[in-house]
Amino acid sequence: MSAIADRLAKLDPRERTLLTALAALAGALLVFIPPIVLAQRVGEARDEAQAIRDVLEKIDASRDKIAKRRASRDALLARYAKDMPGVSEFVEETAKANNVEISESQARPDVPHGKKYVEHTVSLKLRQVGLYGLTKMLERIEKSGHPVSLSKLNLKPRNGEKDSYDVELHVAAFERKDGKPKKTEEAPAADGGDTP
Repeated sequence: MSAIADRLAKLDPRERTLLTALAALAGALLVFIPPIVLAQRVGEARDEAQAIRDVLEKIDASRDKIAKRRASRDALLARYAKDMPGVSEFVEETAKANNVEISESQARPDVPHGKKYVEHTVSLKLRQVGLYGLTKMLERIEKSGHPVSLSKLNLKPRNGEKDSYDVELHVAAFERKDGKPKKTEEAPAADGGDTP
């Protein structure tokens, strides 16, 4: 310690003042910097925690929405899970149940929708149909629980006849492919014998 005291004694008063000021500044930095840095880090952690709280509140608030979407998706998949009869047979049964006679029925080509869905469409022509029977038939098609829709409906009133219409409509049924290969008859194993 005497070496440091000897050196300090040899300094000019101006140098001693500068050295004292430097020591005071270093002491002030040691006293004030750690709390400032600590306060800054605490503030950052508080902001991050608030951001996490906000995200968790949004997730909690959207649980009902997610549950509704999941229920809607499950109901939709349940519609596709039901085995649907052929579109023509389905429409004919529905028409007979509502006393509607189908004049013409023509199957249209199947239309693929992506890799999982296929649309089967039937074009129908109805002659001299009453509006009540037609609406009951269309309502029964809609409420069948199968993935069915009307893609075209053309309604023309017949001249001079009350409650009599000529109707042209397309009924589309949608089928979901599971992606699993369908079971087919297995080919006999090749055993090197004669084949017919």
